[in-house]
Amino acid sequence: MTLLGEILQMFHDDEFNSIFKQMSNSFMNLDDVFEMLKNAGNVTGPIFYGYTMTTGPDGKPVVNEYGNVKPDMLPTEEKREPLIDTLVDEKEKTLKIVAEMPGVEKSDVNVVVGADRVIHIDAERGEKKYHVKVPINHKVESGSPKATYKNGILELVFKLEDEKSNGTTVNVL
Repeated sequence: MTLLGEILQMFHDDEFNSIFKQMSNSFMNLDDVFEMLKNAGNVTGPIFYGYTMTTGPDGKPVVNEYGNVKPDMLPTEEKREPLIDTLVDEKEKTLKIVAEMPGVEKSDVNVVVGADRVIHIDAERGEKKYHVKVPINHKVESGSPKATYKNGILELVFKLEDEKSNGTTVNVL
């Protein structure tokens, strides 16, 4: 191997090790949070944290966190954040939001679509308590939401606004 090749290999190895150490540190910090919670003694129920990584419509990565504890934070309320998935169907012109909330009934679920384009989802039955705010990043028709709840799965479906209908055609005389 040439000297330049060895230097490039060392740089690549150092860069890889640096990234790996950063990732390991974030998981170790999370382990510390879980250990603190375990020793606190007054926390009940499962404790979880996670994230999903997807590619946004602009091709850039989108990271969404979920869970009832975030790194470096203790849980402040007894409500859990349900797992959320957002699906855009360009062919059908729909936006579907799916929330997993096992242990509650249809009558326990409350969904509010705010004027700020944020969906507030709440549900409570006994010790099962859920809350999440889901931002809507697409233009949707205001009267279009439809919701179903079956077997612990809430599905919200919105019709996407037709981008061509953003204006009114004016005839020139």
